[in-house]
Amino acid sequence: MAATRDAVLETLKTIKDPISGDDMVAAGLVRALNVDAGAVRFVMEIDPAKAEALTPVQKEAEDKLKALGGVETVSVVMTAHSKPAAPPDLKPGRKAEPQGPQKIPGIDRIVAIASGKGGVGKSTVSANLACALAAEGRRVGLLDADVYGPSQPRMLGVSGRPASPDGKTILPMRNHGVTMMSLGLMQNEDQAVVWRGPMLMGALQQMLTQVQWGALDVLLVDLPPGTGDVQMTLAQKSEVTGAIVVSTPQDVALIDARKGIDMFNQLHVPILGMIENMSTHICSNCGHEEHMFGHGGVKAEAEKIGAPLLAEIPLHLDIRMAADGGAPLVVSKPQSAQAQAFRSVAKQLIADGNA
Repeated sequence: MAATRDAVLETLKTIKDPISGDDMVAAGLVRALNVDAGAVRFVMEIDPAKAEALTPVQKEAEDKLKALGGVETVSVVMTAHSKPAAPPDLKPGRKAEPQGPQKIPGIDRIVAIASGKGGVGKSTVSANLACALAAEGRRVGLLDADVYGPSQPRMLGVSGRPASPDGKTILPMRNHGVTMMSLGLMQNEDQAVVWRGPMLMGALQQMLTQVQWGALDVLLVDLPPGTGDVQMTLAQKSEVTGAIVVSTPQDVALIDARKGIDMFNQLHVPILGMIENMSTHICSNCGHEEHMFGHGGVKAEAEKIGAPLLAEIPLHLDIRMAADGGAPLVVSKPQSAQAQAFRSVAKQLIADGNA
């Protein structure tokens, strides 16, 4: 059995950084960690002046991981910044400057991925859609704006703390062809974000404007559920191409989805389409298909508002396991029917000029 991401991290935590005295994970030496089918890869980004002291750490990490059960190949690449990485400047409550929607330099389109309520799989859809667009050859960014529950670092298999070469700009992380930034990279995985609205708005604007996104065809923004400060700030401060609303089929979810749609209408953000997630379940033992949350509700709602139904994504164990494992299904099982559903959404967005 292939080694898990957690097993790899626990092994790396046994290796000490001789400079800080912390383990190499806590010291932020492990970045862009990818664990896939027995292959382990990550990057050590360091200050050039410390390269000699950290070379033994690189060697120890390679040796210990090769000895770990389920690991077949190990690649540890050491890279250096010209200056020591200063912590990114994400101070809560920092005041925004320009008024009105602004074009983000280098980003052609911004697509918001939203849901009326939590638990409908919005973040899973966002991660898979980002990877699907990358597989279609698009230059894709993913901003995890779900500040209270950032999950994209885990879903995209990204770890470590983003660097800041000058204390003002932030270097995003990258994996599976997707450039990604998340508040979850700035904090411990189990640390809560206890912020009021102005703090959230300031952090979002900094992640939009101070991250070196580079040239992107499309930036997907994984929004928190509901109709709060983050959604309003995104629509009022940046030029948003449109929004995709994710919902499960049952009436309770659709009630909240309608509120999200109404919010975007008030903010003058077009609805690019809806996605029905957990649409159906097919038993892996007997093949029986069951609509556990009802069926067709999202399609009816999309027809009502004149927006396309982009996809009906099934409730499938592989989707969940892939997301937990740090390689979305579009990457880990690209030929599966579930992955092809996300590829179909990506192709439609590109054909419509929205990605």
